[in-house]
Amino acid sequence: MMPLRVIAGTAKGRRLKLVPGSTTRPIMDRVKEALFSIIGRDILYSHFLDLFAGTGSVGIEALSRGADRALLVDLDRQAIKTIHENLAIAQVADRAVVRQADALALLRRPPDDAYDFIYVAPPQYQNLWQATLRAIDANPAWLTQDTVVIVQLDPQEQTDIDLTHLAPYDQRRYGKTLLWFFETKTPPESAAEEQP
Repeated sequence: MMPLRVIAGTAKGRRLKLVPGSTTRPIMDRVKEALFSIIGRDILYSHFLDLFAGTGSVGIEALSRGADRALLVDLDRQAIKTIHENLAIAQVADRAVVRQADALALLRRPPDDAYDFIYVAPPQYQNLWQATLRAIDANPAWLTQDTVVIVQLDPQEQTDIDLTHLAPYDQRRYGKTLLWFFETKTPPESAAEEQP
């Protein structure tokens, strides 16, 4: 397996640890690079939520590139230990909160904050991406008016999903990895106000 590293920003080039004995699938560098290319300068000063964080690589990349704050969530104890170690390696721990929790249970609770970006990369082939999107959609307190939710999945897992507060607007495929982008829908009253 390729070494995991921070691609750009204040922690550029730092090598991150993998979760020992884990079946987590760290995001490939080219996919991570493409993701943050798409996000661009919007990452600056943002609040970033990394669900099913695994090594913490995506949340750490966000912090390295200028996000103000990141919440990294994983249920696995070894993953949580690795995330703490990787935050220390990247020297961004002061802007991160790490929570050992079931993502779906967490999303049902009132959030401490709304997030500009929510990254969803659950274990594959368990329909967890759908359950996670529905949980976010059912509790819009996690969302700002401009939240972008990014789902990482195998293209074979992709199916239509009907949501109230989120709408798909872009997707990019990199081999066996698909990044699917959702944005917050404009509330009907705001859309009506914009009509001449």
